[in-house]
Amino acid sequence: MARLRHFAIVVRDLEKSAKFYENVFDLKRVGQETLDFAAAIYLSDGVINLALLNYFGKRGSGIEDAKNFVGAHHFGFQVDDLSAAQKRIEAAGGTFFFDLGNDAEKENFERKFKDPDGIIFDISHKGWLGATG
Repeated sequence: MARLRHFAIVVRDLEKSAKFYENVFDLKRVGQETLDFAAAIYLSDGVINLALLNYFGKRGSGIEDAKNFVGAHHFGFQVDDLSAAQKRIEAAGGTFFFDLGNDAEKENFERKFKDPDGIIFDISHKGWLGATG
């Protein structure tokens, strides 16, 4: 069974956006990281992980003009079995995009795909920071 547990939005100012969602919706900051292709702040209501992202370019984002893009970027499902979910995705016309992280058993590991319309989504076995299983 898949459980929707993750939404990612691209914002202009990570701190300003994090403070907005913390103050308005009482979300809690559960993590922060800077990768070679993006910076992120992770917030949670205890069930869903909201990733605030700032991409540095096309790599990882899949967007030609990533530095000027703001808005909804992708969403994620927590699944019981990564390989079984991947087989179902590909059989239905989805395509593998890339893995974010290097261990499929760690929290915050994402296997990213594009649906037949090119919309990015990911699957995770352990889920995301602050999101319950």
